[in-house]
Amino acid sequence: MTGNEFDYVIVGAGSAGSVLAARLSENPAVRVALVEAGGPDTDPDFRVPMASMKLMETYDWGYHTQPQPGLDGRQIHWPRGRALGGSSSTNFQMWIPGHQLDYDTWGRATDPMWSWDAVRPYFRRAEHWTGSAEDGVTYGDSGPLHISPPRDPDPATVQFMRACAELGLDPVPGGLGGPDHSGSALTPLSQWNGARWSTADGYLRPAADRANLTVFTGRLVHRVLVDEGRAAGVELADGTLRARREVILSGGAVNSPQLLMLSGIGDAAELRGAGIEPLVQLPGVGRNLQDHLAFDVVMNATNPVRLAHADTPEARTRYQEDRLGPLTSNIAEAVAFFRGDGAPGAPDLELIWAPLAFTEDGSAADGLTAAVLLLQPESRGRVTLADADPGSAPRIDPGYLTADADLRALMAGARFAERLFATEALGPLVGGPMAPWRAGLGDSELAAAVRAGASTSFHPVGTCRMGAEGDALAVVDPWLRVFGVEGLRVVDASVLPNVPRGHTHAPCVMLGERAAELILDA
Repeated sequence: MTGNEFDYVIVGAGSAGSVLAARLSENPAVRVALVEAGGPDTDPDFRVPMASMKLMETYDWGYHTQPQPGLDGRQIHWPRGRALGGSSSTNFQMWIPGHQLDYDTWGRATDPMWSWDAVRPYFRRAEHWTGSAEDGVTYGDSGPLHISPPRDPDPATVQFMRACAELGLDPVPGGLGGPDHSGSALTPLSQWNGARWSTADGYLRPAADRANLTVFTGRLVHRVLVDEGRAAGVELADGTLRARREVILSGGAVNSPQLLMLSGIGDAAELRGAGIEPLVQLPGVGRNLQDHLAFDVVMNATNPVRLAHADTPEARTRYQEDRLGPLTSNIAEAVAFFRGDGAPGAPDLELIWAPLAFTEDGSAADGLTAAVLLLQPESRGRVTLADADPGSAPRIDPGYLTADADLRALMAGARFAERLFATEALGPLVGGPMAPWRAGLGDSELAAAVRAGASTSFHPVGTCRMGAEGDALAVVDPWLRVFGVEGLRVVDASVLPNVPRGHTHAPCVMLGERAAELILDA
């Protein structure tokens, strides 16, 4: 093979792409290229757990949504990691696979290999639980990704756990890696010894010296090259990379559909409207966009909170020397999963606890936050092209709160958060509401507050949805192969038919592990 010729070309070095590159290159008989638009993850802040807010502003694609009528016409910043490790290098490090029902529903709609029992071994293959055995019986113990409890949690986080128990949300036995995560838990984190542990750390670095793996950084892929119905490689600004076997897109729920459309794969009429000649009619490309919408209930704290004053010389020294102190915090130190209507069954809401508050101008403040996440939104949106330029940001329209049921569910979650702050455990820590939150809101006032304050929780999925043959809006089959193009797969959050009742980093790693096996078997 020549210098630009490989067996596999993987686009995107994030939560799934890094896994694929490492696993496929374990076979010395194949040659693998991994192409990342961002740069290396050498900034020291990549290691600091509390630096996520900063990283999301600097190592980011800079995307914003279209104005959202359901959110009072606001445009929402949509951070997506742009560096080795992708969003696993910039996120809040929360390792929460989801609920058994997420995967069993997926498996029934597509293929049994995506049911909970079938995918659970691939989560376990990735995980290396580093906490106590009692708290981690639902996790793997020998994988490349270190998963840890919070190393030095804030004292208020203990009180949050007690408050949850007062309201019937007991700690989840054995951690959040099991089939039913209803209840409360300290957040399992992709950290090791108090530092972030991304897929670049766990998968790419151990594979870096392999002669058959080439990692390209700072290279934006312009389109997939399709030759007589088969993916033959990818086009860059300064040349091409050829793929003898497969091209695999792992750009995420925004960039993977964008790249398919730039390559002539999508809704033919819309492609022509953007100035692109259609090659394959796949109207589902970019559709079915889903995200976990979040709304914060925020209270003043009766005493200073250490996370609001974390970035000091003393805290930096303690972190560098002992990996202790507030800089080890991912901010979202605990979670609770429950149903807003109180009925039995899989949860539809999540509370994320942060012993910190942010004021309306974005600065840290002495407060406490319970963020309500809508786990099963009915609203759907789309990703479409702005034009035919690969450097242009696509149009992102999540369609937030276009379904009335979503607004009602978030309101129920906010009412629950109010009750939580009024418990015996948390009440002494609370000094009253912090703006823009106000106590005693009526239903119409609360609905207006949600529309004015809700935002993304960074979990977009669904825009290259998996489905069975004959499904008019499916983009990939159960083996993650793009319909109508040989040698082309998508392996990332975009293939998920529905957003899981968890967070998306863990499912994407699982997808990478499962897809690597499918590809090597093929």
